[in-house]
Amino acid sequence: MSTVQGAGVVITGAGGGIGAALARRFAAEGARVVVNDLDEAGIGPLAEEIGAVAVAGDASHVVDAARDALGGTVDIYCANAGLASPGDVFAGEEVWAAAWDVHVMAQVRAARALLPDWLERGSGRFVSTASAAGLLTMIGAAPYSVTKHGSVAFAEWLSLTYRHRGIKVHAICPQGVRTDMLTAAGSAGELVLAPGAIEPEAVADALFDAMDEDRFLVLPHPEVAGFHRARAKDPDHWLGQMNHLQQKWEGMQA
Repeated sequence: MSTVQGAGVVITGAGGGIGAALARRFAAEGARVVVNDLDEAGIGPLAEEIGAVAVAGDASHVVDAARDALGGTVDIYCANAGLASPGDVFAGEEVWAAAWDVHVMAQVRAARALLPDWLERGSGRFVSTASAAGLLTMIGAAPYSVTKHGSVAFAEWLSLTYRHRGIKVHAICPQGVRTDMLTAAGSAGELVLAPGAIEPEAVADALFDAMDEDRFLVLPHPEVAGFHRARAKDPDHWLGQMNHLQQKWEGMQA
């Protein structure tokens, strides 16, 4: 892709799963890649494998170091860092705060650091790894669902505010993906997500298709589009169906 060849790309949460798959795909397409994760041991081997630069640390504050590693310019930023964040309304304050910080505020902070340069030169691409839970919801994971809605909302806001100034935005919204995060979702993930789970590489393929088509929503599970439409058309019916799923899950726990 001409938009990727030679581009400076940053991928947070690249220690495995979707992040690692994105890094491999961007590198294979000729991009200059920075991989980021909290643990340098998790990204060092990947960086060596694909010829990337590893920049360890909190995703909230990686932009400056990544920009330096890329020689001064970030062209594509993949805000992929995430937490499983299971629990209900009674989940601890620290669980809610961590989910909000990683899924929303880390992306806000990245955009603050990226936008001045992007707006000055009239180009830049922001990719948010959200979730189908950000368009719909997920049983057993209130902090995750609520803050992934925030991820989608922030990506939408970026797109509608800056698209006429050359900023392109994509929100990746998969259902189950065979990663450690799916395992961390426990029995709710086994019930809802595991049956249709896909490999991380399929998510990378879906993103590249969306970039090629200049499309905001990235739906590696195409059926999510239908669920999203049904939810908007008849919220009460959709909520009733989800409640039946909730009850089925509760029965599994009994």
